[in-house]
Amino acid sequence: MNRRCKIKTGTLLAVLMTNSAFALAPNDLSSADEKVKPTIEKNVAWFDVKDWGVEGRGWEETKNYFDRLPARAEKTVRGAVWGLSRHSAGMAVRFATNSETIRVRYRLSSPNLAMVHMPATGVSGVDLYGEDLNGKLRWVNVARPSSQDVDAVLANRIDALPGGKVRQYVLYLPLYNGVEKLHIGVSTNADFKPQLPRAKAPILFYGTSIMHGACASRPGMSISAIVGRALNQPTINLGFSGNGKMEKEVGDLICELSPAAIAIDCLPNMNANLVKERTEALVYQLRKTFPETPLLLVEDRSFTNSVFFKQRRDHHTSSRKELLSAYNRLIAADVKNVHYLSGENLLGKDGEAATDGSHPNDLGMMRYADQYIEALGKILPSR
Repeated sequence: MNRRCKIKTGTLLAVLMTNSAFALAPNDLSSADEKVKPTIEKNVAWFDVKDWGVEGRGWEETKNYFDRLPARAEKTVRGAVWGLSRHSAGMAVRFATNSETIRVRYRLSSPNLAMVHMPATGVSGVDLYGEDLNGKLRWVNVARPSSQDVDAVLANRIDALPGGKVRQYVLYLPLYNGVEKLHIGVSTNADFKPQLPRAKAPILFYGTSIMHGACASRPGMSISAIVGRALNQPTINLGFSGNGKMEKEVGDLICELSPAAIAIDCLPNMNANLVKERTEALVYQLRKTFPETPLLLVEDRSFTNSVFFKQRRDHHTSSRKELLSAYNRLIAADVKNVHYLSGENLLGKDGEAATDGSHPNDLGMMRYADQYIEALGKILPSR
């Protein structure tokens, strides 16, 4: 192995313990370098991200490392939920380097790289953010997959920081595809600092295709990613396209975790009868395990073209009425720390924030996330 590729982590603490939006606690780097050894190929040091861990994974005992539910869930959740849980939505890799070139190599689970209403960059791309001179995470580049096996340069001749300091990065994983393996490549004469997933309790999002990530142009523009950056908080994305339905089996799995807050955003996949039947049951199920954890009940967004379709307006009205009634009954029963987010303004009022009327475009994702940031910022425990 070429020893010029440095992976020392201990000397980085002084750099990282700043007011950066991505600053680390001391234990975040503990012993990360003991098992992180690169493979050298043609002056590129390739690092397997599994060697130090991926943020956004709720369970270790998964069938594939990048799955979102544990392997045993295949026997308990519906088949559609299980299949969608094999997507890597919401996961992110954290590292720091002073390499002028950053590459990625990864293999996707499915050859279906894009959808009719969502590009390959969002469905199957990996999305790189880096800190600017002010410590703010900014977008760098996204991979543009053309096959299941991707080998891409995400940064070339990137500006060096003063004094050769390392720059912190986060790499978001594909939203609507699975990942079988993922390596990050840097120059062999550069420092590379693997950053362990943060120990801070995550915000958990349980929802539909919108939370899953449809139709963000790239993974960093999903709601969970935007909220995580804004609140400097790890997130777990349990959005299941078309299948976010407040199901007990999913609730059982959520009860195995230790979230800082839980957002329940399932109305786009539910009618009024299901909302009435399942909302309080799910809240009481979660309350048995999480007596004090903030719970946020979220209404469905309004279709951006619902102004033209009474049937859609009526659907929104009926499902929201049942959710609000359930919320009011919970409050009357003195269930603590349950909160409510209206859906009417999640996509704004101008009709421009969705790709197909239902799923947010990037403008819609930002608007949606802004509402979440305001709501969660008020209810999260002191951070």
